[in-house]
Amino acid sequence: MASSRDQALSLLAAANNHGDLAVKLSSLRQARDILLAIDPALASELLPYLAELQSSPEALVRKSLAETIEELGLKMLEHSCVLMPVLLAFLRDVDSMVAKQSIISGTKIFCRVLEEMTVQLNIRGKIERWLEDMWLSMLKFRENIVTTAMEPGCISTRLLALKFLERYVLLFTPDNNELGKPLPEGGQVFNVSRLSGSHSIIDPVLLMSEAGMILDYLLDMLSMASGLPGCLAIAVINC
Repeated sequence: MASSRDQALSLLAAANNHGDLAVKLSSLRQARDILLAIDPALASELLPYLAELQSSPEALVRKSLAETIEELGLKMLEHSCVLMPVLLAFLRDVDSMVAKQSIISGTKIFCRVLEEMTVQLNIRGKIERWLEDMWLSMLKFRENIVTTAMEPGCISTRLLALKFLERYVLLFTPDNNELGKPLPEGGQVFNVSRLSGSHSIIDPVLLMSEAGMILDYLLDMLSMASGLPGCLAIAVINC
């Protein structure tokens, strides 16, 4: 196992410092495969080294890092909080390719965090500290997405931001058909109706209220659709 750790460190160093972009990308992919294969507790010790790739000058490396954060986050959620600042920073990346990937990856992690919070709250009646920290990161992610959707900028990035807001409204709009149903094992389904109680860090009433505010924002955008670029106007209408 120690050799796997050393190999991962060597690959991460190559991904960070090698002069050839192809070698950097290949090294990152190989390091990712090792991190996914070894014990999550051991892999977590290497995540700060992975996070150093955030400052890579190559957009393709940063995009690949966002994809890697997604895969690791879904596989070892408990140990992934250290990577969330990287994902948040990528939302403001100068390259839209990186910003878009951070929205895609962050959305999947956001939903995974909600699923885990539902399980812990409904079954155990409490939420573990590490998950509280992840949720706080997800709230920052949501706030940044709202800003991205509202501010002038790359149209394709704003389109993805709008899709996240649409999903957020659906997640936190009560669905009576879901009321009282247990979360399917291994499922990808969440609705605020599945929460059987509240917690100091996740208040269903507040979340439903915030979803309503986001819906109001989307309706305001709809009223101004004629002044929006064509594809953005269509996206708002669809939402």
